[in-house]
Amino acid sequence: MPDLLNIKDLTLKELERAVAALSMPKFRAAQVVDWMHRKGVASFADMANVPKEVREKLAGKYSPGGLAVLEKRVSRGGDAAKYLLVLQDGQAVESVLMRYRYGCTACLSTQVGCRMACQLCASGLNGLVRNLTPGELIDQIWAMQNASGERIGRIVLMGSGEPLDNYANTVKFIELVSAPYGLGIGHRHITLSTCGIVPRIYDLMQLRLAITLAVSLHAPNNELRSKLMPVNNAYPLEKLLPACRAYADATGRRVSFEYALLGRVNDTPAHAGELTDVLRGIHCHINLIPANPVPERGIGGSGAKDIQAFKLILEKAGYPVTIRREMGLDIDAACGQLRRRLTESEETVTR
Repeated sequence: MPDLLNIKDLTLKELERAVAALSMPKFRAAQVVDWMHRKGVASFADMANVPKEVREKLAGKYSPGGLAVLEKRVSRGGDAAKYLLVLQDGQAVESVLMRYRYGCTACLSTQVGCRMACQLCASGLNGLVRNLTPGELIDQIWAMQNASGERIGRIVLMGSGEPLDNYANTVKFIELVSAPYGLGIGHRHITLSTCGIVPRIYDLMQLRLAITLAVSLHAPNNELRSKLMPVNNAYPLEKLLPACRAYADATGRRVSFEYALLGRVNDTPAHAGELTDVLRGIHCHINLIPANPVPERGIGGSGAKDIQAFKLILEKAGYPVTIRREMGLDIDAACGQLRRRLTESEETVTR
């Protein structure tokens, strides 16, 4: 991680204490927060209404953050753009800008790499490198807004990494990005995706945030889920599903179950029938995902007819179901793929 603390990691109250410690008046904090969080400036020198002495003090103690775009890939239809972004310490992370009729959504990474080792995802192929700070998540948004010239109004924490494995930083990011002095993106426009770390689901429940909790399920029974998602060995369905039910009941927000359909693995009518049984009684929505291919994992998606048949079984059982629109297949949009290409090229050069 960089030597200097990213100033975007600080809430307004924390920055007020920080400027006081530097013998500066409290109102300077509001000025700095406006420049960093609302205007996304790249350096302290850009803060036009902040005295040079104040800027120099801040520069000696904090980093302004900011991420460089190493690579950008735009899908053929123009509905998705994937960015490979370089952090202050030289690590790379992926973010995706998705364009919908209602505006732009940012898919953000919460970690460099991942330690969950899910078989459906390329993020964990090299393991976990480190957690991202709240400011680095905000910097992902600004990097894509600056590169695209478009405002981002919705966030999905579904990129590389497990948000609840980086719980404190993820929760603080939500506080910062939804704050009036920040980007002002409301909780109802934020989705947090988890592979199912049960204790953190209960912790998140206690905060009563109006965000959408998306749980990556991908299998209707423990045997198959444990093969696809090792986290299931620690938190099997007998623990995970009651946590989801409690979350929905406590927050009044339905849980979104993410189910990536894998050809001849989890997409049969029998699997659909099992799924209707295990989710019974949970206030939920089921999001079927035509799986992005992950060649390194030997993963392939289901056919269109199988997807529709699976959806019909769930709907007949009374569940609200959607099929996620496929975006970015031609730009390595599955989590971790673009960073993986970079890592592989670096290993080739080293050898």
